[in-house]
Amino acid sequence: MNVGIVRDEIFLEHITDDYHPENPNRLKYIYSMLNSVDKEGITYTSSRIATHDEIALVHDHAYIASIAATEGKMQRRLDPDTVTSPKSYEAACIAAGGVLQLADMLCASEIRNGFALVRPPGHHAERSRAMGFCLFNNIAIGARYLEKKHGLGRILIVDFDLHHGNGTQHSFYDDSKILYFSTHQYPYYPGTGWYNETGEGDGKGYTINVPLSYGMGDDDYTYAFQEILAPIADRYKPEAILVSAGFDAYYNDPLGGMTVTEGGFASMTRMLLEIADRHCGGKMLCSLEGGYDLNGLTTSVKAVIMELKGTPMYTPDKKMNPSTEIKNTVNNVKKALNPVWGDL
Repeated sequence: MNVGIVRDEIFLEHITDDYHPENPNRLKYIYSMLNSVDKEGITYTSSRIATHDEIALVHDHAYIASIAATEGKMQRRLDPDTVTSPKSYEAACIAAGGVLQLADMLCASEIRNGFALVRPPGHHAERSRAMGFCLFNNIAIGARYLEKKHGLGRILIVDFDLHHGNGTQHSFYDDSKILYFSTHQYPYYPGTGWYNETGEGDGKGYTINVPLSYGMGDDDYTYAFQEILAPIADRYKPEAILVSAGFDAYYNDPLGGMTVTEGGFASMTRMLLEIADRHCGGKMLCSLEGGYDLNGLTTSVKAVIMELKGTPMYTPDKKMNPSTEIKNTVNNVKKALNPVWGDL
């Protein structure tokens, strides 16, 4: 089966300020890059408009209506970072719909995995608040959709964006049907995601935060995946994996302070695919989040797509050299999770 890829020109119509890092050029660069990727093994698919009821699986109806009210209007600033333009509402509905389109194709065995190359991004969007460039939480809507429409009971969300996905965490903080795992620079925007934020009620232990210090690189991320994510995923046995794929941990990103390379993103993707192969027949979907160095974003997205295709561009380095700092962080995370997951 093929890799499903969503691309749509409507996403270029979400217009932000000229100086804004989250701008249409991000997808213009990525879409141009796709011309260099062999079409064999790829199914390009159009998106669809997510309905208000589908978006309301995560967001309040009143909030959805407030975003809809921006349609056709001049640019409006929702917070210091987040703006709408005349077609932003339409783009946001189709961005969420792109994830749902791939989810349907995945569950119908029409594709093996997929990547929704969409904008605006989503993981900062709260139930009733836009923030951090995000209007609707695409990946959270996709998870609830898989649960409600397709009957999945164990969904793993992995978020390797530089910034913590506060909106996604809050969507599932008391829910054991969705396991949320995030690596992120801390302390940094939005200020959430400390290792002792592990969920509450039925969701206790099903939120896993790995807060990383400035300068972490490929080996540090890989170590966190190996030491925490892999063993917990093997116990959880997800029925599908959703990925908030942000690339602002790239070493040259203007908003970040990490040192991840294209090979690092490929390595994380490879590890996620291995988990998916072990537990859910390879079912994995990625949705684009951040990444603001245009060249680094483009080459990193290509590296992930090639992993999804099974034609990797990078050979993993078998000699890992994680920092002492990440080892200490991982130990702290393990201690916080011990009441639920035991020794890892």
